[in-house]
Amino acid sequence: MKLIYIANARIPTEKAHGIHIMKMCKAFALSGNDVELVVPRRFNKIKKDPFEYYGVEKSFKIKKLPCLDLIPLDKYIGHLGFWVESFTFFLFLLPYIFFKKADIIYTRDKFSLPLVLFKKNFVFEAHTFSKNYFLYSPFFKKVKNLIVITQKLKDLFINKGIPENRILVAPDGVDIGMFDIQCSKFEAREKLRLPLDKKIVLYTGHLYSWKGADILARASEHLPKDIDIYFVGGTEEDVRRYKIQDTKYKIQIIGHRPYAEIPYWLRAADVLVLPNSGKEEISKYWTSPLKMFEYMAAKKPIVASDLPSIREILNEENAVLVEPDSPQSLSAGILETLRNPKFSDKISSRAFEDVKQYSWEKRAKKICQKLF
Repeated sequence: MKLIYIANARIPTEKAHGIHIMKMCKAFALSGNDVELVVPRRFNKIKKDPFEYYGVEKSFKIKKLPCLDLIPLDKYIGHLGFWVESFTFFLFLLPYIFFKKADIIYTRDKFSLPLVLFKKNFVFEAHTFSKNYFLYSPFFKKVKNLIVITQKLKDLFINKGIPENRILVAPDGVDIGMFDIQCSKFEAREKLRLPLDKKIVLYTGHLYSWKGADILARASEHLPKDIDIYFVGGTEEDVRRYKIQDTKYKIQIIGHRPYAEIPYWLRAADVLVLPNSGKEEISKYWTSPLKMFEYMAAKKPIVASDLPSIREILNEENAVLVEPDSPQSLSAGILETLRNPKFSDKISSRAFEDVKQYSWEKRAKKICQKLF
């Protein structure tokens, strides 16, 4: 089968959706499909080949179409740069897709939804629910299938009139082999030049407010001096903001690191934290964090916010769930895992067994069974 994946994204990118796009294209290809990833040709400070950057073998093609890329000027012109880039990419995308033969046109970008007016084999993957749903409603009703990452998203679309049999819940996934590395905690620390005599609590990914990074920073005030908190990831702006705060809080701000290095950071840690806030719907109901599956594959104890979105995957058998938006509750959960090694080993082992059903390959196979 011929599958075209449309992504209005800079590839490679430091953002998590780049991982998702590349890994899913690889998984679709491994499922026996002829896959082509179509992206805009944009300015990119990352000069590495996308396949090398994400550690993905060249099992599919990447086609870059022209666009007017003004996004680097966003700090001067606001979101206008994004809209200009999206619109001009769409102008080149429309004729390309119109004359291209494919069994499935697949995307997670709302800007490309109008293509459903020209192609009946259009599949959309939803990671959020738009506040301006009425603008997209006519297009959603025409899609062949709708892939969503949480049950709550499925419920929302059903309430808007999308037939249940056209919606598939497929949580995010992970490359298990990439994170189940043959390296001890101390070897990983030596590789990363981390202290050997400290307990390390680790958070990876972006530092957006709804992801709860602020809560973890504040939780540091309730932890003993022999525990260090590391943040790995975030935009340059967020990193600068947190580095101003790291004198107030006991946190180490590492910033963005190559994706291939992340498994070593996870292996070096004693506890992995997923402190999502419960104040925003995207966090409470819609998200299926990539880091959650990576944490599970790393065989390390997880302390996570007790939210409906998180509970679709994690529970009391494979993680420590704590009250969201509470530094005190988060610090107590961290201390619980550190003070009870047998319990930590138990939930880590269970999480690793549970994550085996969430590989990218199994996700792609599940989606393909629905589509074909």
